[in-house]
Amino acid sequence: MFDATLHRLALRPPVPPYLCGFLPCPSCHSIVFTAAFAYNAPTVVSVRLGVRHRGKYIGRRGKDTMNGAESLVRTLVGGGVNVCFTNPGTSEMHFVAALDKVEGMRCVLALFEGVVTGAADGYWRMLDRPAATLLHLGPGLGNGLANLHNAKKANSGIVNIVGEHASYHIKYDAPLTADIEGIARPVSHWVKTSTEARMVAADGAEAIAVASTPPGQIATLILPGDTAWNEGSGPVTVSAIPRRATVSEDAVQDAARVLAQGAGTMLLLAGAGVRERGLALAGAIAHKTGARLMAQGSNARVQRGAGRVPVDRIPYPVPQALNVLKDVQRLILVGARAPVAFFGYPNQPSILTPEGCAISTLATLEDDIIGALERLADAVGANVQNAPVQQSFTPAMPSGALDPDKIAALLGNMIPEQAVVIDESVTTGRGFYPLTAGAPPHDWLQNMGGSIGYGMPVAVGAALACPDRQILALIGDGSGMYTVQALWTMAREGLNITAVIWANRTYQILKGEFDNVGAGRPGQKAKDMLEIGRPDLDWVALATGMGVPAGRAVDCESLRKQLQRGLTEPGPYLIEVVL
Repeated sequence: MFDATLHRLALRPPVPPYLCGFLPCPSCHSIVFTAAFAYNAPTVVSVRLGVRHRGKYIGRRGKDTMNGAESLVRTLVGGGVNVCFTNPGTSEMHFVAALDKVEGMRCVLALFEGVVTGAADGYWRMLDRPAATLLHLGPGLGNGLANLHNAKKANSGIVNIVGEHASYHIKYDAPLTADIEGIARPVSHWVKTSTEARMVAADGAEAIAVASTPPGQIATLILPGDTAWNEGSGPVTVSAIPRRATVSEDAVQDAARVLAQGAGTMLLLAGAGVRERGLALAGAIAHKTGARLMAQGSNARVQRGAGRVPVDRIPYPVPQALNVLKDVQRLILVGARAPVAFFGYPNQPSILTPEGCAISTLATLEDDIIGALERLADAVGANVQNAPVQQSFTPAMPSGALDPDKIAALLGNMIPEQAVVIDESVTTGRGFYPLTAGAPPHDWLQNMGGSIGYGMPVAVGAALACPDRQILALIGDGSGMYTVQALWTMAREGLNITAVIWANRTYQILKGEFDNVGAGRPGQKAKDMLEIGRPDLDWVALATGMGVPAGRAVDCESLRKQLQRGLTEPGPYLIEVVL
């Protein structure tokens, strides 16, 4: 009877008490912690009548009881969530206080919520494990929406915690009252508001499970203030995470039959398909069958460089994409979606594959892509050892005035082994891919949702996830200003990030789009909306003002020196590249 009471009030059936670290004490109606939890101080959870701790009755609200906020933090740490990116406010103070009591959670403050959410995106991309965020009410969540949008498109798992007014205060419509669930739903896979303190830990455990579910999901948990400060349940164990779905044998055999038709077939990759193992398998299949191999236009993380199977991406400009795909008669999707234009343009198609192209799916992002490729390789008789890999090469070192091709050549010479490249170069970086292909093995991360301002926050998350790797963030100046506050967090945390700002003093991509949509020739008012001048941004001053050392490059020689400094000295460094 006691066990049933425990489950009903605190842990939800059918979780047995030993999984949660609690056992009923045979000598009295109380609960004590087992050795499953190594807490700094003994903590107990009361059920109905209070508890005994070492034989002493302390009552329902004794000094050793655990509130909802601490119950949640212990649940997060126990569930493997040990980094929290945060910008808290009044409603989150009990959560903040709980962080002082619980070992194992690294707390990273950001000065803008878009940095918080973008950093959580970058963290997942590198570890396939969620971080937590802590945001303040509806407006704080609203400030983080753009990078939550990007994270959702990247299928990054995030436990997104949002504070709320105390439940009894909401009806008074105070200034910060908002429809938090309504704000959260478009950028979340799961949204829940905790209704009582004793359920906060269970709700948090569910949020971890949802966020960790392949391929990664955003779980938004909303915590009214009183659920944080009232007495909680203690920590709850996270349920088993669902495994990736196994692709059907019919799908594998269908793909093999398509590949057997010869020329005109393409494998289009994304997700695990553009990681090292997936590329090796896909490369072997393409080599055996004569199929072409490509990646979708933007990818959360591509593992590339010397010794890995090279893969090109579908270009962003519609005319170029149409040209690349014009001979494709059969397209097999491996974690990718059928290619479409980024925007709708007058007199240009939205669908990028040629008319009559037969599109089939081997695996979705939710599926076991690696397992599907292994089985497909067996079906067509492909040996992964025969996959053609990228040979190491370094472009000739350029000199003189800078242009995108020379910058690409410099990067091809200087990307360190196992570097993580965060690409938000926009127009400046469209030609970087070919000349960096032969660099030492590295990862390349792209903006999946199209909302600019993702690059520096994602760099923060990647650096915290992989502190032993160099992070190279390539950022357009217009994009960088959206989340410039990330520089402060880089400095405070001492992160090994080299941020390179392409200072062309303009929204260059919009100048091209102005023409692409048929808007004619821009007049002076239109030009003023497309240029970042009067005054010019001083990125060296911006960086140093937030604690990040910085330098300026105006030609190939100075850019080379600046990159050498940034990539060899510990801590963050910013390079303003004047174009």
